[in-house]
Amino acid sequence: MSLQQPAVFCNMVGSWPALHWNVNYLSAMLEGKTIQFRLGLKTVDLVPQFETSCSYVEATLEEFLAWSCGQPSCLSGPFSCYDHSKYWAYADYKYIARIFEDKPEIFQDVRWSDFGFPGRSGKESTLWIGSEGANTPCHLDSYGCNLVLQVQGRKRWHLFPPGDTSFLYPTRIPYEESSIFSKVNITNPDLKRFPEFRNATAHVVTLSPGQVLLVPRHWWHYVESIDPVTVSINSWIELDADHEARVEEAITRMLVCAIKSAENPSDGDLWLNPTEVEATSHEINLQYLNKAVSAYLKCQETSESGQARSNGCEPGSCTLLTQERGFPTPKAEELQEIPFGPHLIRVLPQSHKTSVMGAVTIESDSGDRLHENEGEHFGKLLCKRERLVMNNNCETSAHQMDSDCGPCTSQTALSTNDLLDCLVNPRVISLVAQLKAVGKLLLLFI
Repeated sequence: MSLQQPAVFCNMVGSWPALHWNVNYLSAMLEGKTIQFRLGLKTVDLVPQFETSCSYVEATLEEFLAWSCGQPSCLSGPFSCYDHSKYWAYADYKYIARIFEDKPEIFQDVRWSDFGFPGRSGKESTLWIGSEGANTPCHLDSYGCNLVLQVQGRKRWHLFPPGDTSFLYPTRIPYEESSIFSKVNITNPDLKRFPEFRNATAHVVTLSPGQVLLVPRHWWHYVESIDPVTVSINSWIELDADHEARVEEAITRMLVCAIKSAENPSDGDLWLNPTEVEATSHEINLQYLNKAVSAYLKCQETSESGQARSNGCEPGSCTLLTQERGFPTPKAEELQEIPFGPHLIRVLPQSHKTSVMGAVTIESDSGDRLHENEGEHFGKLLCKRERLVMNNNCETSAHQMDSDCGPCTSQTALSTNDLLDCLVNPRVISLVAQLKAVGKLLLLFI
């Protein structure tokens, strides 16, 4: 847990039965059960293709496989309206505990205990199945760190450190609990609108079957499938620092829901991500905030008591600890002791064209394609996505640009989304959360 940068683990999962979870195997296990696929266009635009601008279908894995292979048998199926040459499909965020609830024995095929997390299996994991081009918009996860196993095909990961947050122009529209999106389409950035993106430092790596990627806390990532069919399994690992993050998320939810719910529904702004079934009421959001603050204070009290005892002073008599809770940040000398090598490979910045032990090759600044290698999201509401089939141009119209001078002069009026970009900016919310938590702590001591 002392790794503070992305790294790839090799030769760790050779005995995992989950390595056999290709689409054919999963199709047989699901026995004709349908799952939801998100479909997006393969065209490259200046605007990220958020989930609110995608279409959705319910289909079996057999139907998906036939469509992804371009077989004519799918002309009358659920994918019939989507030309395989123009669209990609993605069955993302599929909670293994839910889709295989009638086959709990397969949870043990996933063995995160090998990474030092006893008891963590497929039950606490998520499944991702996509066709070539399927992607997740660039975002960071508010909670935890992320372990990702590649099972079938390859995926390319574009990662950015937490310090690049301002360069990625964070936004909470579309709103999804625990996901902060970037306004930048990092594969085709609009540098007139987002000039600071030039300062961002990408770490790019292609993940191949049998490899596991660690995405540290608050690292931005954009992920795309680069083979005809891909399958991956991930698990988000909870951290002590998540208590503070949940306070921040509760404040964000309250502000976003209050402001966006006050708008005229006929405006057609699809601000709620499909993962969020509905906008929760102010009363529910306030309850959520109080629970988050209570959990944070309890964590603070426990941590302070433990440190006070280790320092030989009475609980409550030591200075309040203000640093972020969670796994301790390692010192420079400790980082040097991490055994990078043929089995643990650091993902270096894009400017460093590096091939380590023939296992992972990082992209150069020229953007050359990576060479092949040798070898209930907790915090998110575990709600079934409603089936959506939509074609909207709200993102495009909102980001139309004058060819010479940036934003169109006709769009000088501020919108509620512009206001929210200021109010729920991660830095602002962090400060508000600290004030609220510290204020309640002071009241307790008084």
